[in-house]
Amino acid sequence: MLYLTLRQIEYVVAVARAGSLAQAAQNLHVSQPALSVALSLVENRLGQKLFIRRKGSPITLTAFAQNYIAEAETLLAQAQRLEDPAALSRIVNGTLTLGCFDDLAPGHLAPVLKALRSGLPDVALRWRICDFESLARNMREGQIDLAITYDLGLDAAFDKTELKAVSPHAFMAPASPLAQRTSISLADLALQPLILFEEGLSIRHMLNLFRHAGHNPTVAHRVQSLEVMRSLAANGEGIGIAYTLPPGNFSYDGHPLIAREIGDHSAIEPIILARSNHHPKLAAANSAQHIICHMFGDQNQKNRLNP
Repeated sequence: MLYLTLRQIEYVVAVARAGSLAQAAQNLHVSQPALSVALSLVENRLGQKLFIRRKGSPITLTAFAQNYIAEAETLLAQAQRLEDPAALSRIVNGTLTLGCFDDLAPGHLAPVLKALRSGLPDVALRWRICDFESLARNMREGQIDLAITYDLGLDAAFDKTELKAVSPHAFMAPASPLAQRTSISLADLALQPLILFEEGLSIRHMLNLFRHAGHNPTVAHRVQSLEVMRSLAANGEGIGIAYTLPPGNFSYDGHPLIAREIGDHSAIEPIILARSNHHPKLAAANSAQHIICHMFGDQNQKNRLNP
């Protein structure tokens, strides 16, 4: 428990700087008796004299007070920074919590953490993998500072920076009639049994793509995992659709798998870096945003040069 207030400590520092009770009281706009009472309370709590007060002579500091005043000035300076959002935003240390949508985490979380640890060595990094609704809620509550996700379920309460745009891919067994095509459309897929993610925003988004194009698809399976989707597709249980394209042409159970890009422009979806605009924009988050955007910008440039 703290027994001394910042105001009392401020009084002590003011007296030390002014050299007299009268001048300190005038500087602080308080009465001299009130200031004297505050000094006595501090000295009683510390069990040490801070000032030698003699009538008609300037106040002098005791040996104990010289060290105490230096510590007190540091404490007051820190307290002033804590009250100043502009000062807080310039402090590049502390803790940063990065969120990542489930489906994006395997491909992006580790490289982003590596870049952040290199660029922000004094920042303690934490991370959370969540679904869309949990990411939005955690950002609103200030539990996540930045999130790598898709632009789904985020309203005007969030600032969004596009990192890259991606097209969805369809996963299928080699025996599928669509496997011989290099690119397929939503119209092609609407006639096939589909395997979609069961997460609410994800499946609604995917079904809306079909419906806005005038199609009414059939959902054969709803899954939570991309690898379960790929396994079902490889075994001929339908065609899976996902925005994430992992490397490799085999499912976890060893069956060959074909992936084809969905060519509809309306299906392109941005990967974004999101943050709540209802919380202070601290320097650690600002710096992390710059690093992440620069990292994705370099990747996009490499992809354009090496398609």
